Amino acid sequence: MHCTSPSPVALIALLLFAVMATRAYGDKEDLGNGFLHHGVATPISNHRGTVATVDGEGRNVVLLWLYDHRGGYALLMIDAETGKSDEIPMPFKSGDCPFSSILSSRNKFYTHFGSYFVEFDPAQRKFTFHHKTKPRVAMGMTEDDNGVIWAATYPNSGLISFNPETREFKDYGYVHKENWRQYQRYVAADDAGWVYFGIGNTASQIIAFNPQTGKGKAMVPENERGHGTGYVYRDMNGKVYGRAHPKAKDWYEFYKGEAKKIGEHKSIKKKPIITASQGLFYRTFPDGKILKKCDLVNRVLAVENPKTKEVKEVPFDYTSEGAHIMGVAVAPDDTLCGGTAFPMRFFSYNPATDKWINHPACGQWNTVARQGDRFYAGAYGHGILLEWDPAREWVDTVKGKPNCNPQYLIDSHPTINRPHDLLAHPDGKTVVLAGTPGYGYTGGGLLFWDRETQKGTIIEHTAILPEHSTMSLVALPDRKLLGGTTTAPGTGGEKKAKEAQLYIMDMATKKVEWHEAVFPGVQGYTDMCIGPKGLVFGFADRKRFFVFDPAQRKIVHEENTDAKFGPSTAHQGSRVFVKDPDGKIYILFAKGIARLDPETFKITMLAESPVPIGNGGGFLNGRIYFISGSHLYSYAVPE
Repeated sequence: MHCTSPSPVALIALLLFAVMATRAYGDKEDLGNGFLHHGVATPISNHRGTVATVDGEGRNVVLLWLYDHRGGYALLMIDAETGKSDEIPMPFKSGDCPFSSILSSRNKFYTHFGSYFVEFDPAQRKFTFHHKTKPRVAMGMTEDDNGVIWAATYPNSGLISFNPETREFKDYGYVHKENWRQYQRYVAADDAGWVYFGIGNTASQIIAFNPQTGKGKAMVPENERGHGTGYVYRDMNGKVYGRAHPKAKDWYEFYKGEAKKIGEHKSIKKKPIITASQGLFYRTFPDGKILKKCDLVNRVLAVENPKTKEVKEVPFDYTSEGAHIMGVAVAPDDTLCGGTAFPMRFFSYNPATDKWINHPACGQWNTVARQGDRFYAGAYGHGILLEWDPAREWVDTVKGKPNCNPQYLIDSHPTINRPHDLLAHPDGKTVVLAGTPGYGYTGGGLLFWDRETQKGTIIEHTAILPEHSTMSLVALPDRKLLGGTTTAPGTGGEKKAKEAQLYIMDMATKKVEWHEAVFPGVQGYTDMCIGPKGLVFGFADRKRFFVFDPAQRKIVHEENTDAKFGPSTAHQGSRVFVKDPDGKIYILFAKGIARLDPETFKITMLAESPVPIGNGGGFLNGRIYFISGSHLYSYAVPE
């Protein structure tokens, strides 16, 4: 994982953009009642599918789906010769974004997300069709021999089709059932009209669908299903071929809804279909020129003429409300730092100078925390632990390369894939990462990192609480840990635990000494923090405030705060509780900031926020910093 250096043309474009960004995003704004708006951390959008094609006049154009913290908001159409761009808003709003798209043989660009199917025609430079569907988003798409566009949808294996010639749209509903959310990354149609798609990730399968009857049927025997996703592709011979899961040795041949196991399959001749996941980047224009890059960060497009090897770069522009901020914390240099997605970027904001710094980040910084002179991040995917030294020059992170800053310390996949908490232990040398596991797995473990030995220890969920993942952590006296779990599985996994639990672990032995479902029916312990007398304050399911006495191992106070304050903030790395240097404890609710009295357990709302609070949180020089979407805000705490 790393980012390459921009070209001279890109550097000029980046410099111009930086000037505009400073003007647009660097001036803090007083919102009244103690609140300040500090701007957008990463004023950049992300592509969710990009293709090289032509417009109605035969000019080379680039089409891409634009995505920022609002979701998929527009189709960007760029003239590859001049860089002139048109931004066409989506004909609906959803907050969702594309996970698959397809450029058809008729030169139409399709996607499906937010329960809407859409067609964009570059010849007319507009959306020419959209239709509401059953929830929610296409994970795989294809085109059959009649030019019909097909999409298989997450999370319940819905299937939809659109005939561009007759304009007939069909929503077949859900055609396969599982008790977990299904991903359908591969879709193919044989020349007889049957449609096949692979599902994952908990237990792979391949579904054959008959458009005549509207019914689907599973093709892989139960004893051959494995972890991962079933794979299918359309061959030039008119048939579909596939494997039950990524590690399966035998291939299947599918035709007219029948499956035949054929063992080894070497003669693979895929029918050319321009489709893929959200990472689709189709480079070849009809005249043979190659799209070398379409850089949304630096706003530069590059096209190569393969005959002359000449590469031409042109600047382009687009609007953006910025990438979603995952979390924020105070760094050792008294800046507010964190990460955004998508794109994956690091940001640093200096309140003293009102200046922003933005760098490419390794992974999605779900959780961030300071320990002494270092700043740590737990990143999705692969449960990466990164260490950043603000006193040193930034050097883009590359796994396995020494002297990077941030340094890639270790990853913990599949034990942890999405970090949910990062505990910088008060011993000054131990960092503990927690979260949910890899795609299709259930039960996440813990990663212990020792700064002195520079070694990590991974503890599996089976040695903690089987089928649970840890969502929140607190350091207790005598090198004990209090953990709060979640029943949520890894993405696309099967939920197995019935209710979340609290547990106490000995850090020396890594053994759980006590655990209990103290609140029947609760599914997750959102966040916890330790108070001045050793009591632990926490939230369960964002609405159940509680006080836990680790010495007695029992709840000494609880109340439902939802009616009075609304839900607490929540995210991957929620940081609901914020402490000031004197130990005062503040609580971030979605609608405002409150103070907690650790003696009486009374919660007092200090101020309702002018924007929904998405996540916390850090305290610096009398202000609590928090995020809302792509924006950073702060609140002056009354004395």
